[in-house]
Amino acid sequence: MIQGELIGLRARHDSDIPVLHSELYEDVATRSRGDSRPWQPISAASGHSPFVVPGPSDEAACFSVVELESQELAGEALLWGIDTHSRTAHLGLALRPAFRGRGLAVDIVHTLCEYGFLVRGFQRLQLETLTDNTPMLAAAARAGFVLEGTLRRAAWAYGGYADQAVLGLLSDEWKPREIKPTR
Repeated sequence: MIQGELIGLRARHDSDIPVLHSELYEDVATRSRGDSRPWQPISAASGHSPFVVPGPSDEAACFSVVELESQELAGEALLWGIDTHSRTAHLGLALRPAFRGRGLAVDIVHTLCEYGFLVRGFQRLQLETLTDNTPMLAAAARAGFVLEGTLRRAAWAYGGYADQAVLGLLSDEWKPREIKPTR
């Protein structure tokens, strides 16, 4: 597990899938704002849930997010679209409704950066989010991401087009958090 201050990123457990599927995938309106793929009715038990991690992949690193204090499953986080040649990746996260508004997203972004820059040796991380996703924009800014542009009407989000912000962070711009000594 990679630990932040409030959260830990760990491998996906089979028991995580029905919870994430129920709370993050079955909320069609919210899911359509965070995923460019169209929502389809998929059962969590079908083996085709988007939260199933088939195995190690060169294209993505998928984590379950655990709140450290409660040890509860808080959501998912991932680096996707990994380009090992250019050493870049995209960053994404989704929190269960009960865990939103607690400042966890900032810690998740910081911890994903730590994984991407220190563990994987990436030179650039990028994220895309709708321009009205104020919590994600704030979390990214607090981690050092810079707004690089706006893609006008680039996302179809539950019945309408929305603008998408593109943010980036380079490894030499990233400021790691101070590492606390372990006991």
